[in-house]
Amino acid sequence: MGKPDGSQDLADQIVVVIGASSGMGLETARRVRAAGGQVVMVGRDRQRLDRAADEIQPLSTAALDAADTDRLQRFFGELPHTVDHIISTAGGPSYAPLADMDLAETSQHFGERLAMTLGIAKYSQGKVRDAGTLLFIGGTGGRRPGVGRSVTGALTAALPALTANLALELAPVRVNLIAAGFVDTPLSATLLGDQIDARRAELRATLPIRRVVGPRDVASLAVHIMCNEALTGATYDIDGGQQLLSS
Repeated sequence: MGKPDGSQDLADQIVVVIGASSGMGLETARRVRAAGGQVVMVGRDRQRLDRAADEIQPLSTAALDAADTDRLQRFFGELPHTVDHIISTAGGPSYAPLADMDLAETSQHFGERLAMTLGIAKYSQGKVRDAGTLLFIGGTGGRRPGVGRSVTGALTAALPALTANLALELAPVRVNLIAAGFVDTPLSATLLGDQIDARRAELRATLPIRRVVGPRDVASLAVHIMCNEALTGATYDIDGGQQLLSS
């Protein structure tokens, strides 16, 4: 268990990190190890996962796509031990104006994201100790309406409601959601391409914290939520004050 004061102590605890090979997932694995915990690392790409595992030295690794719910079910069924926490950083945003939208691809993205979240909740039952944690990563970007944000906005609204309901259904296992704004990850760099440096400069100049939110910030919050056993059913924003800005 975490300490009564909520400090970041995960000694002898086991954390499953889905999306562990890079970005927020990899940084969370680092934080868990620094806090005394053990890690089961899950990622889609075996080579990237193995490179990350060389650093983290996890209990085990599993290469799978968390959107494949059949494979997800097998993974949890084959876990040889109870775990204390599960965090999933898998999944990304989808931006497209209606005129350019491929409805088949959009439906697949939306359905896979919800099915993945529900699949982790469903298939991990009996594998997480009482007062342990399911922790999902969402976003804040879809809260402000805009052209091209329809799908992301719908998911942004859906995930907090899903989290609150799962917290009641899975109790005493705790279920929480981290809603992140822009986080400077390899995925962000891929999405923005040659615009990434300009975006970083803009955020450093305009965010109230006067710096860009990074994976370490999200990982620190994630470990706090794991350790503080009074937290469940809630959404925790981490965006450096981005939502306070007018545009």
